[in-house]
Amino acid sequence: MKLGVMSDTHGDVPATAEAVRLLDEVGVSLIIHCGDVGPEIIPLLKGRQVHFALGNMDDPQRLREALIAPEHTLHERLGALELAGCRVAFLHGHDGALLHQTISSGAWDLVCHGHTHDYSTSRQGRTLILNSGAVARTGRPMIVVAELPTLNVRAISLKDSRG
Repeated sequence: MKLGVMSDTHGDVPATAEAVRLLDEVGVSLIIHCGDVGPEIIPLLKGRQVHFALGNMDDPQRLREALIAPEHTLHERLGALELAGCRVAFLHGHDGALLHQTISSGAWDLVCHGHTHDYSTSRQGRTLILNSGAVARTGRPMIVVAELPTLNVRAISLKDSRG
């Protein structure tokens, strides 16, 4: 299964449209958005199964009102999914205590987050920690495709796709 992971779109419609185009191109089955969404980008995700976590810049009420059911799900601050036999948690990452607790629990195969606008991967025990970077407000706009259940991760630069 191909899982698309993005974060920190901050309502940037052109950058997010490019991110969605690339995720469609590689054939992801589902998208996780790790927060700082901006309600303006929700229409770009219509017809795609997307799970959202709230970021520190998100207005929860405005985001709830913008979501297009049934393919969009808002998980508040921490989301949890079972996908292709993998336990996946996702959150924005601005709450350091919640991020640390989620990672250190050992309960997850994959923990996805954003917030710092910097792509990174690391391991803690059996858990792969994936910071998908940011789509907007960064010099290195990025999205990620994670293969499940192998947990192979591929970062895709939006700058490279735009020339």
